Amino acid sequence: MTESLHLWLIPILPFAGFLLNGVLGARLPKWLVSAIGLLAPLGSFVLVVNAASAALITAPKTCAECGSAAASVAMPYAETWSRPWINLGTLHVDFSFVIDQLSLVMLLVVTGVGFLIHIYSVGYMGDEEGYARFFSYLNLFLFFMTVLVLAGNVLLMFVGWEGVGLASYLLIGFYFSKTSAANAGKKAFIVNRIGDFGFLIGIFLLLASFGTLDFAQIAARFSASPFHIVIQNGAPSLSHGPALPSTAVITVICLCLLIGAAGKSAQLPLYVWLPDAMEGPTPVSALIHAATMVTAGVYLIARTHALFDHAPVALAIVAFVGAATALFAATIAVAQNDIKRVLAYSTISQLGYMFLACGVAAYAAGIFHLVTHAFFKALLFLAAGSIIHAMGGEQDMRKMGGLRNRLPVTFATMTIAVFTISGFPPLAAFYSKDAILYAAFVHGPAGKLLWFVGLVTALLTAFYMFRLWYMTFLGEPRSKPEHHHSTPLSMLVPMVILAALSVCGGWIGIERFSAFLAPSISAPRARAASTDVQLELVLTLLAVTVALLGWFLAHRLYSSKPERAAQLAAGYPAGYKLVANKFYIDEIYDAIFVKPLMAFSKYILGWVVDTAILGGIAWLLAGIASFTGAILQRWQSGNLRSYAAWLAAGAAAILIFVLLWGSPHGWSLTLLHPQTVYKVTHITTLHLGQAGH
Repeated sequence: MTESLHLWLIPILPFAGFLLNGVLGARLPKWLVSAIGLLAPLGSFVLVVNAASAALITAPKTCAECGSAAASVAMPYAETWSRPWINLGTLHVDFSFVIDQLSLVMLLVVTGVGFLIHIYSVGYMGDEEGYARFFSYLNLFLFFMTVLVLAGNVLLMFVGWEGVGLASYLLIGFYFSKTSAANAGKKAFIVNRIGDFGFLIGIFLLLASFGTLDFAQIAARFSASPFHIVIQNGAPSLSHGPALPSTAVITVICLCLLIGAAGKSAQLPLYVWLPDAMEGPTPVSALIHAATMVTAGVYLIARTHALFDHAPVALAIVAFVGAATALFAATIAVAQNDIKRVLAYSTISQLGYMFLACGVAAYAAGIFHLVTHAFFKALLFLAAGSIIHAMGGEQDMRKMGGLRNRLPVTFATMTIAVFTISGFPPLAAFYSKDAILYAAFVHGPAGKLLWFVGLVTALLTAFYMFRLWYMTFLGEPRSKPEHHHSTPLSMLVPMVILAALSVCGGWIGIERFSAFLAPSISAPRARAASTDVQLELVLTLLAVTVALLGWFLAHRLYSSKPERAAQLAAGYPAGYKLVANKFYIDEIYDAIFVKPLMAFSKYILGWVVDTAILGGIAWLLAGIASFTGAILQRWQSGNLRSYAAWLAAGAAAILIFVLLWGSPHGWSLTLLHPQTVYKVTHITTLHLGQAGH
C-alpha cells in the first residue's frame, strides 16, 4: 500500500502564513510575525524532504515482483482531488498535484533556498515598516511557486504562473511610496502579461490539438505506438491510434510556450523588467529574481520537453535565444555600477545558459545549472544585501571599496560565489556550465557557434564578477566610516549555508544527475550517447582558461592599475556610453511602444473616444433629458386653471383626431364587466351639417 505524502500541505502551509500575517500581522508582535513567516516555508521544506526520502530511500520491505528492496512511494506520484476541477463536455481537468524527479528537484530548491532567504529577511527587514506585510507577500509567493511546480496539468501550472507574477508585482513594489519602485512593479507586471498571452494561446492550441492538458497524457501520446490491434469479426486487424498533430502545429505550440517562458525568465526581447525589479528589497531579488520565479520558464520547457523534442525549429530558436541573451546581458553587466544591477544582468545571462542547454536538448544540464545557480546567485544577492545594509543603503560600487576587513564573513562568502559563477573547479557552477558547453559543442554545426558564444559569455562573466569583487572589497575605502553597520547573525547564517552549497552543490556530477532525471526527462533520440573524454577535457581547459583571463583583465583594470579603466572608458566614449546605457533598449522600447501607446490612449481613446464620442453622447442624452424635463415640468405647475386648460386642450386634440382619422363606418366601444359585457355602438357617423350626408 502506497503511503500518502500529503502534497497538498506543501502549498497550503505558506498560504496559511500569508493569511495570518496578512490579516493579523499588524496586531501581532514582531517575534510572532517572524515565527509564522519562517514556520510556513520550513514546514513545506520538511514535507518535500519527507517526499524525497519516501521516493528515493528504499524501504525495509521488498518488492513482491522483483524480490529486491523498493521505495515506499513510486514516482511519478500523484494526488488528485476526488471531484473533477473542470468537466465540460469532452474537457476534463483534474486538480492534481504530481511529484516526479523533475518537480522534486525544483521543490527542494524552491522551499530550501526559500527558507534560507526567509531567515535572512528577519535581519534585513527588521527595521522596515510593513514587516508583517513583507512576510505575508513572501509566503504568498511560495504558495504560488509550489503550485506551479506541483501542477499535474498545464492549466493548474498557469494558475501558479499567474500567481507568482502577482506576488512578484507586490514584492517589487513593496516600497510603493517610492515612484521608481511602483513603476518597476508595473513594468514587471505588464511585460510578463505579454509573455503570459503567448502562454495562454499555447494552452488553447494544446487543448485543441491533444484534447487534454495533462502533462503525462500529452507525453504518452508521443511515446505510444501510432498503431494498435483491434478485433473485427473475430479477426485481428491493424488500426491507427490517435493521430499526432503535425510538426507545424507542434512548432507553433512550442513557440507560444517559449514566449511565456521568455517573459517569466527574462530572455530577449522580454528581459527589460528584471533589472528594474531590483527596486524591491534585496531578499526579494534573491528569492524571486535569482533562485525561483525566473527559472519557471526553464522548468516549463523541461516539463514540456516531449513537445519541443518533436519541434526542432522551436528547439533551435530556444538555443539561439538563450545564447544571444547570455552574451547580450553579460556585455551590459561589464559597465554597470549599481551592485544589484550587475547581479540582475548576471541573472539574465545565466538564465540564457539554461535556455541554451534546453535548446540543444540537454535538459538535465539546464536543470543542473538551475540548481547550482540557485545556490551561488542567491548567495551573491544576500551578500550584496549585507553590503548595502552595512553601507546604509548605498548600492553604487564606486562609493565602496575596502570592505574586506569590515565585513569578513560577507567577503569570504561572496568570494566563494564569485569564483563559483566564474566556473572555477571544483566549485558547483564548474560542473553545470561545463556540461552545457560540452552539450552545445557536440550539437552539430550550429552547436559550435553556440559553444563559442557560451565561451565568450564565460569570459565576460568572470570579468564583471571580479570587477564587482575588486571595486567592493579591495582597494581604499571610498565612503565614510559612519555609514557602516554590523550584519546580524540571521543574515550571516544563510550566507554561510549557501556558500557551502555553492562549493559542493555540483559534486554529484552531470552523469548521476542526468540518470536521476531520466525517468521524467526521457530522451526519444540519441543525445551524444557517448562522451568523448579527450574532447571534454580540452573544452574544460578552455573554459577554465577564459575564466582565468577574465580574472586577469579585472585585476589589471581594477586592482593593479585602477586608473586604466577610466582611461579606457575615456578613450572609447561612444562604446562605453552605449554599454553603460544598456544599448538604449529601454529608450528604444519607450519610443516604439510606450510613447505611441500613451499617445494613442491620450488622443484617440482619451480625447476622441472618451471625450468626443462617449462624452458627446452623454452630453446629448443629458441635454435631451433636461429639455424634455423643462417642457414637462410646466404640466406640473400646481395651478388648477392650468390643469383645466391642459385637459381642454387634450380633449380638443382627441376630437380633432377622431374627426380627421376616424373610421368612415363608425366606431364602437366595448365595456367589460366581470359579469356583463356592455357594447355601445355608434351607428352613424358624426354629421356636422355637411350637405349630402
